[in-house]
Amino acid sequence: MPTTQAFQLHPSDNVVVAGGNFNPGEAIEGCSTVPAQLVLSGHKMSVNAIAAGESVIKFGQVIGQATCEIAPGQHVHEHNLRMSAHSNDYAYAEDACSPVLLPDRDRDTFMGYRRGDGKVGTRNYVGIISSVNCSATVASLIVREIEKRAVLEDFPNVDGIVAITHGVGCAVSTVNEGFRMLQRTIWGHARHPNFGSAMMVGLGCEANQIPLMVEHFGKPPEGSLHFTTIQHNGGTRRTIEACLDKLHNEILPLANEAKREPISVSELVVALQCGGSDGYSGITANPALGLAVDKLVQRGGSAILAETPEVYGAEHLLTRRAATREVGEKLIELIHWWEDYVAKLDGDISNNPAPGNKAGGLTTILEKSLGAISKGGTTTLQSVLRYAEPVRGPGLHFMDSPGYDPMSITGEVASGANLICFTTGRGSVYGNKPCPSIKIATNTSMFNRMEEDMDINAGTIADGTESHEQVAERILARMIEVASGSLTKSEAQGFGDHEFVPWSISAIT
Repeated sequence: MPTTQAFQLHPSDNVVVAGGNFNPGEAIEGCSTVPAQLVLSGHKMSVNAIAAGESVIKFGQVIGQATCEIAPGQHVHEHNLRMSAHSNDYAYAEDACSPVLLPDRDRDTFMGYRRGDGKVGTRNYVGIISSVNCSATVASLIVREIEKRAVLEDFPNVDGIVAITHGVGCAVSTVNEGFRMLQRTIWGHARHPNFGSAMMVGLGCEANQIPLMVEHFGKPPEGSLHFTTIQHNGGTRRTIEACLDKLHNEILPLANEAKREPISVSELVVALQCGGSDGYSGITANPALGLAVDKLVQRGGSAILAETPEVYGAEHLLTRRAATREVGEKLIELIHWWEDYVAKLDGDISNNPAPGNKAGGLTTILEKSLGAISKGGTTTLQSVLRYAEPVRGPGLHFMDSPGYDPMSITGEVASGANLICFTTGRGSVYGNKPCPSIKIATNTSMFNRMEEDMDINAGTIADGTESHEQVAERILARMIEVASGSLTKSEAQGFGDHEFVPWSISAIT
């Protein structure tokens, strides 16, 4: 009797995904083809003969080209599959439709923080944010002193104090997109609703002047943002003492006044991310998260899909769902920008997947991208944003970013995400402050091995014990619990102090 399952994801596929190790000659559930060799779990096996130069099909889409003749039952991977051309039939806005929204009375609520500017937070941190790397150490020392002196014991409603530090902010042009990107990223954190209040610390002579940011973005509500410089205060020690005094007597007492209240899930903005992907990502966790996103959008909520190099090869499926032709064309402009950008730096957009992705069964970026976009569900793509550009309005949005997870999420949080859902097959250990990150495992084996880091196991779908719908309901329920204050696994372990990684495309001069 067959003991191992095969996943054929579309009737036109000429490969299946191994739902466990396929041993030569063994019977496979859901597949009449007998393995001709060992095929590891999550990897691909041919179900019929594939000629050299013929397209390999998975998800009903081209994922590459056979480099030699592939017989039925053979392992299909790097040794016989390479990158190939993919569809550019963009069919702009062809499948766009307005979501059917649930009435307000039927929408779930969570316990969140309503801020003075109307935005809603899921956490109540205080941020110490450096405008430039030259003030990063001072920002960190301020936080260290607060913790050493146990100051937060007097402010029980404050979730913590976070140093947001980075390695840029000077020796760059102040009139190009790279600089504007940095300012959007820093400002998006300084004004993030998960911060009850924030203090920005600069050196004083840097290119990224704090007063110019305030002038550009607009003065925020009274008490929500403070700023100072090391040079103005007279050095490191005096700056630390001045900031500690202001924190203890003004900033922390104000942040401590915040109280959770019932708020509609329409105020949730969820960053979507996948890292350490494997052959199960596009089968279990990503499509289940996509279903949860559809449910959130029906309730008036928002989600942000990102990682432009990791939608490469699947962009034609997103353009079909674009709200307008202009939205779809903006995405294609980003794809062309990335092709040019990596070529100028002697790179290739197809150098993805990473070694860990390949060990988990993914071969080409086309294959990886087709699985990755399923995190966005089936809803209409409402807008395409620059890195760290604020989200406006409900629904699904796409934000330009690299595929490097901490850098991509930094931009999504700056755009306004107040919650993160992060799928992983190999086992990414990631957390964020000020934004809680829900980790969703693609397979049960990894979930069991790394249960202290994983919040949800979507591997139950591959195991046959749950449906995508059931896992999606669990994901949505966990979103609401976490937004209301329940700690994620990464929060419990203290992640988030080193994950602020802004994307920089500026020339350092």
